Amino acid sequence: MAFKFLRLDIPDVVLIEAQAFEDQRGLFMESYKRSDFSANGIHDIFVQDNYSHSLRRVLRGLHYQKHPKDQAKLVTVLRGEIFDVAVDIRRGSPTYARWVGQVLSAEDCRLLYIPVGFAHGFCVLSEAADVLYKVTAEYAPELDRGVIWNDPELGIRWPINDPTVSPKDAELPPLHLADNDFLYQRRSP
Repeated sequence: MAFKFLRLDIPDVVLIEAQAFEDQRGLFMESYKRSDFSANGIHDIFVQDNYSHSLRRVLRGLHYQKHPKDQAKLVTVLRGEIFDVAVDIRRGSPTYARWVGQVLSAEDCRLLYIPVGFAHGFCVLSEAADVLYKVTAEYAPELDRGVIWNDPELGIRWPINDPTVSPKDAELPPLHLADNDFLYQRRSP
């Protein structure tokens, strides 16, 4: 198997370690294989790829889309290094308003799977970062929502101070005021 699937403190969020093959020519790795992902409980069908290029200290997020265009995400870094965060915003969840964060880089060949019902954001730790993420629904601007990155209720420990955020992201509400209709549904074993 080309992947290791590691459940995080919020078990629905999965850190995936891909196996890379390196030689004098460079590197090759599989970044997604539906059969391996499905065998490890990730059955989503990805329908759109998004790419962002960001400079050091840029913070993007915390974003999500509402139903019926809610999105699971599979995040990977093609160049540079980021601190990637997923926040559980599913009302009734035992981990509601908790977050997990992981450093992802082009060198570590790790990906982060973020299911539906989570807000997502990242900040750039390197001079620049190129981030590619697969999503399970196409972008729908009318359903685009978010939570302010520095919501004290969440207490995210970002590894940078005074980040660069977009005007839109700077105006996002705290979680308790966010337009959020996600409800926790217990998975059957």
